Amino acid sequence: MPDRISPLILFRNQTFRSLWIAALASNFGGLVQAVGAAWLMTSLSDSQNMVALVQGSVALPIMIFSLLAGVFADNFDRRRVMLIAQSFMFGVSILLTFMAFEGWLTPWLLLAFTFSIGCGTALHNPSWQATMGDIVSREELPSAVSLNSMGFNLMRSVGPAAGGAIVAIAGAAAAFAVNALSYVAIILALLRWKAPLRDTHLPREPMGSAFSAGLRYVAMSPNLMRVILRGFWFGLSAIALLALLPVVVRETLQATAFVYGIMLGCFGMGAVFGALANAGLRARFRNEMIARGGFVGFALSCAVLAVSAQPVLSGAALMLAGACWVLSLSMFNVTIQLSTPRWVVGRVIALYQTGTFGGMAAGSLIWGIVADRGGPETALAEASVMLLIGALIGLRLPLPEFSGLDLDPLNRFKEPDTRFDLSYRSGPVMVMVDYEIAQSDVPEFLAAMSLRRRVRIRDGAQQWALLRDLHRPEHWSESYHVPTWGEYVRHNERRTNADAELSDQIRRLHRGEAPPEVHRMIERQTVPLRDDMLQKGT
Repeated sequence: MPDRISPLILFRNQTFRSLWIAALASNFGGLVQAVGAAWLMTSLSDSQNMVALVQGSVALPIMIFSLLAGVFADNFDRRRVMLIAQSFMFGVSILLTFMAFEGWLTPWLLLAFTFSIGCGTALHNPSWQATMGDIVSREELPSAVSLNSMGFNLMRSVGPAAGGAIVAIAGAAAAFAVNALSYVAIILALLRWKAPLRDTHLPREPMGSAFSAGLRYVAMSPNLMRVILRGFWFGLSAIALLALLPVVVRETLQATAFVYGIMLGCFGMGAVFGALANAGLRARFRNEMIARGGFVGFALSCAVLAVSAQPVLSGAALMLAGACWVLSLSMFNVTIQLSTPRWVVGRVIALYQTGTFGGMAAGSLIWGIVADRGGPETALAEASVMLLIGALIGLRLPLPEFSGLDLDPLNRFKEPDTRFDLSYRSGPVMVMVDYEIAQSDVPEFLAAMSLRRRVRIRDGAQQWALLRDLHRPEHWSESYHVPTWGEYVRHNERRTNADAELSDQIRRLHRGEAPPEVHRMIERQTVPLRDDMLQKGT
């Protein structure tokens, strides 16, 4: 079983090892910066809502721009996309550091900087997540995701405490300076990495078409929709704990920035334990049981934090929350990646992140308003109830198991030779496939064609229809449209090994002596006075 592969084996992969170590440094800097920004906001504003919005300002751009970043991840060199994102965040962090040292920051200006860093994160994340599938095998992917979560949470266990110490000793500006320096390691690692060459025999997808292809693929994949829904609900509810933790430490525990860092360190340490236990739990329990446990455990943590005035008890609750956080989110991530073919994985990851971080952004705003009106204790108690509701949702919409489908390209399709001199921009194209189906096989055929419709539309077909000849009842025709000849080729090359069983089933039902006949026709929107299609050789 893939889940039982030891994550440590991946450190033999030099590319994975170097990028993982560089990400450690970057994550450390990011966590130090987050502590500095959150604590600085408590000095710049008395509003608990403004403090909560520091978390929301990082999550909001991920919600807004992730799909665009997913299109970039699937259509451009992912290494270059990540370099642009990291360089942008490096520049923003240098400017933030300078402004903080000069004392020029205001609450809204601080939010603008954290929002800008969130924009860089939004651009980086889909390419980073999709790159894991380029570096490691499908069997190793769950271990890679667990190791990435472990690396981030190792830094979460020390970064916030270090950030709290840096803020307490040297101020928030010093924390921002540490973050700026942390980008250097990952930029250098990406510059040294020789990314695999991308297949460029087809023209790059137009932006509008690429957007719609990602949305369409998710919309036609019910299991992916369930994962995204659960991710949204978890983000919406669970973010209350992290968004309001600075207020809880300052007002309920009556503590300093250093204690705030220690509390975040407890959260991170719990997340490390969760990452280490991940594979063992997946081997013993179904995904839905683990997800439900994550919701319930996090709800318990919020409830304890709402009533506790003891740092030790609060730290224990945060350790449980960290374990539940990484168990839930890493499982969502792995399920998404193992259920998605490579041609669209960046966009699907982006949509998952849009849902999850969109929930976090909305939750930061909502729980900040609730805390302003009723105090952080009320907000945390209500978030606990929301998390319990999220666990109950699993009774109706259980999380799917990890996909065992082979989503590698089928590679059966060969671009047909036509009598006309077509370019990839020629179109629109209409395709019809003729079948001969015995009356006794019609129920099975209709069931198979219902699945075929989903696959066709998922992979880019438009105006799909199934037709039956009124004079020859055994004669059926499947028809669909694609905008261009290039999109027709792309549509067929998206077919995966998992789709082969359905195609083979439909062909077995066909009773004709020859295989199902395929008609490929180019549409004419008007009737020209002369033939405007050039045949080859003329």
